[in-house]
Amino acid sequence: MTTNGNTPTDARQRGLAKMSEVYGWDFSDGPGDYFAVTADHLFGEIWSRPALTVRERRLLLLGALTAQGHLDIAEIQIGAALRNGELSEEQLREIALFLCHYVGWPAGTKLDGAVGKVVAQERRKK
Repeated sequence: MTTNGNTPTDARQRGLAKMSEVYGWDFSDGPGDYFAVTADHLFGEIWSRPALTVRERRLLLLGALTAQGHLDIAEIQIGAALRNGELSEEQLREIALFLCHYVGWPAGTKLDGAVGKVVAQERRKK
């Protein structure tokens, strides 16, 4: 949220900085309550807590997204992990294989497919 409609609060600045760190591209302020809660609370507070690293949070998120079948969103996390150097292709494929045994073979297989798709996209960018 903004203090007077023009000046971002400290929470917003922390949130935008953490969003940029997590996803590997610059975020600017956005409109509405949804963006405010996402930036100020989710990224400014939750992703910024010191007990877990961004990498550890991403690992947890990849597991949760795979278990729920949200592979489109997992692709965003895979790309960010690759760009930020947090996880290699080999590690991401190992995560998919590991998750097959806990969230089901079809879900883990879909994650492995998403890893392949995103890796190919990232290679084409280079």
